[in-house]
Amino acid sequence: MGTTERSRKRVQLWKKAAVHFALCFVMGFFTGFAPTFKPSIFSKPAVSSSKKIEFSPQPVEPPQQVNRSLIAKAENLAMAASSPPGPEENYSESERRMSEDEEEEVKEPNLTPRRFIIIVTPTSTKNPLKCVFLRRLANTIKLVPQPLLWIVVEGKTESNEVSEVLRKTGVMYRHLVFKENFTDTEAEMDHQRNVALKHIEQHKLSGIVHFAGLSNVYDLGFFDQLREIELFGTWPMALLAANKKKVIIEGPVCDSSQVIGWHILRKMNNTDQTDDTNRLRIHISSFAFNSSILWDPERWGRTSSLQSTSQNSMKFVKQVVLEDETKLKGIPPEDCSKIMLWSLH
Repeated sequence: MGTTERSRKRVQLWKKAAVHFALCFVMGFFTGFAPTFKPSIFSKPAVSSSKKIEFSPQPVEPPQQVNRSLIAKAENLAMAASSPPGPEENYSESERRMSEDEEEEVKEPNLTPRRFIIIVTPTSTKNPLKCVFLRRLANTIKLVPQPLLWIVVEGKTESNEVSEVLRKTGVMYRHLVFKENFTDTEAEMDHQRNVALKHIEQHKLSGIVHFAGLSNVYDLGFFDQLREIELFGTWPMALLAANKKKVIIEGPVCDSSQVIGWHILRKMNNTDQTDDTNRLRIHISSFAFNSSILWDPERWGRTSSLQSTSQNSMKFVKQVVLEDETKLKGIPPEDCSKIMLWSLH
C-alpha cells in the first residue's frame, strides 16, 4: 500500500512540474513579441512635448550686449548731430542728394506720347507694278512705331488687288477711291493728294502729313525725326535713276536745322508767272506739315473764300510752306544734309 501511494505522489509531482514548465514556456514565448517600452506615470507623453516645441516656442530674451551696442551707436549719432559738419561732409551730402535726384530721374518713365503720323500715298492707274511697290512700302511702314495712319488713294477699277494688299499689311490704313479719269499722270497724282487732304480736313485728323511715293526708300530713323516737327519740316532727298549713273540731290541746304538755301532741280518757267509754286519747286516728298493748317483758318490766315469745295489743297499747302522759310525746320536737326530718303526712278 505504501509503495503505490508513493508512486502516485511522484507522478502527480511530475505532472505539476510539466504543467508549470509549459505555462512558463508559453508566457516567455509571447512575452518576447511584446514591446519592451513601458510608460511610466512620471514620464510626460511624447505628443504633448512635441506640441510644445512646435506651437508654443519659448521667447528668447535678447542679450544685454546688443542693447549696449545699440545704446552706444545712438550716443555716437547724437554726438555727430550736435557737432557742426565740416566742408568735406557738406560736399559728400550734396553729392548724395545729386545722386538721389539722378536716380529718381532715371526711375521716372518717359510718358511723352508720340506724335501722330499721316502718310499719304497716291497710286497711278497706269503703273502695272503698283501692287509690288505697295507691298514693299507696306513692309517699311509696318516697322514704324504707332500711332500711324496710311492713306492710300486709288482710281476706281474693277480689280480689288490694292484692297487685298492693304488688308494683309497689318497697318492702320484708309483706302480712298475716286471716279475721275485722267490722261496726265502728274495731274492724276495731284488730284489723289487733294482727295486725301480733303479727307484729312473733313475728319480733322491731327498729325504730321507726309506724301510717300511708291518709289520711295526710307531710313527708319526718318520717321522718328518726322515726329519732331511742330509746324513745317523739310529735308534733302536723293533721286536715283537706273539708266543714269548719277545721284541728284533735291531739297534744302541747312545750317544745323535752319534752312539757308535750296538744291534747285527745276528752274522757274518765265512764261508762267502766275503759279506761285514755281518760285521754288520743292519735291512733294521733301516736306511735311501739321495737318491743322487745313481746318484752322484763324491760326493760319486762311479766308473763308479759300475753303470752297473747288479749293486746290495741294496748292494752298505749298503756298503756306514756301511763303516763309523761317517756319521750316530742317531734319535731322543736327545735320540737315544727311540723306534719309531716296526716290527710285
